[in-house]
Amino acid sequence: MADLPTHTIVFEILTRLPVKDVGRSKSVCKQWYALFSTQDFVKIHCSRSVVSSNQRVLLIDDLTYFVRPIISNNNDYGPSSTVTFPFHHQNNDVSILSHLNGLLCVCLNHTYELLLWNPTTTAFKRLSTPDSHGFYINNLDAIGLYVDADDDYKVLHIKRRSGVLGVYVYSREVDSWRNIPFITRQEYLSPHFNWSAGTFCGGTLYFTVCECWIGGTNVVICFDVNSEQFKEISFPPVPSNGMVQGVLVNVKNVLHMFASTGMFEMTIDYGHYKGITGLRSYHVLRSPRYHCHCGAI
Repeated sequence: MADLPTHTIVFEILTRLPVKDVGRSKSVCKQWYALFSTQDFVKIHCSRSVVSSNQRVLLIDDLTYFVRPIISNNNDYGPSSTVTFPFHHQNNDVSILSHLNGLLCVCLNHTYELLLWNPTTTAFKRLSTPDSHGFYINNLDAIGLYVDADDDYKVLHIKRRSGVLGVYVYSREVDSWRNIPFITRQEYLSPHFNWSAGTFCGGTLYFTVCECWIGGTNVVICFDVNSEQFKEISFPPVPSNGMVQGVLVNVKNVLHMFASTGMFEMTIDYGHYKGITGLRSYHVLRSPRYHCHCGAI
């Protein structure tokens, strides 16, 4: 232990602190404040927090949010802790659009404003500007939160307004929005297509884009966060017996999808984007009839 550099010992200790203690420790000295802002610290602290004893669920209810620990051995919740929202809002007004490393991008539904919010430290930042950036409309817009190679947290905002497309990137480091080109097929900008929230995985933001018709077109749109280029990849082989909706999840830096299909009878396909290996089917419930399919995609 005596041979270890002091900064290594400090780093190993601080990355094991609870999030609230990290927030309090920022004011200890300039070196610690700078350390807590680095992407290396964030990544390692998050990885050490992803254990069963540290899992929490955030529940939003009217004027407050509840943070409850997850008890992994019986799939139950522990006692909740309640904290009032740090920003002004109305009842049932806050929608979570995207999340990354404990940071949330949310929308205030009555004003359409976008905010970045850390529920643990209660810090928040309004993203709306007088020139109409940072305003979100449900069912028309799509949001993705990510971090680039320069450790800058950013928000990708895809806006569809009466046939006019705008794609904008907000940088937390420079605190401003800028426009970028959308390079893929323009028909995906039609309101007949549903865009999922963006899921960040391996330096790329992924969106599912599904047409609102039975047998319609379904694709995955990828956004490389460093080159800022869009591309399209194929949707997994989901049965086309109804409309399709896809939800993407990052699990240990592997992209997974839950894709629901059907009308009165719904199936849910599950898998990951590391090679197509087929689908497996699991029964979920019948009300009137629902099924679940699982597979790697």
